[in-house]
Amino acid sequence: MDKNMEERMFQMHAEVCKSMANPTRLKIINLLGEGEKSVEELRRRLKLPKANLSQHLSVLRQRKIVAARREGLNVYYKCANSKMLKACAILREVLMEQLADGGRLGKWINRGEK
Repeated sequence: MDKNMEERMFQMHAEVCKSMANPTRLKIINLLGEGEKSVEELRRRLKLPKANLSQHLSVLRQRKIVAARREGLNVYYKCANSKMLKACAILREVLMEQLADGGRLGKWINRGEK
């Protein structure tokens, strides 16, 4: 991979990670791991105002993390690439292992380490 392509890839990677650096967006992705959901179902299950949910979905859509389709008056969302669901699941597994390993994750968060 040439330097320009590599630089662009890292930039895109950082942008996707920024988009995912929000607990509500991670909850949305987790719900979409169950399958396609309507905006109304996501709103109800997340207990969010529709405007707030729309903002989060917009960020995820811009980064091509989720895909939308319209059917009549309803809009349905799904994960745009199942590999994103796998990546999130792997990260959650790592975090659960860290939590189980003497609470290291909690100590890490409390100290603000990176």
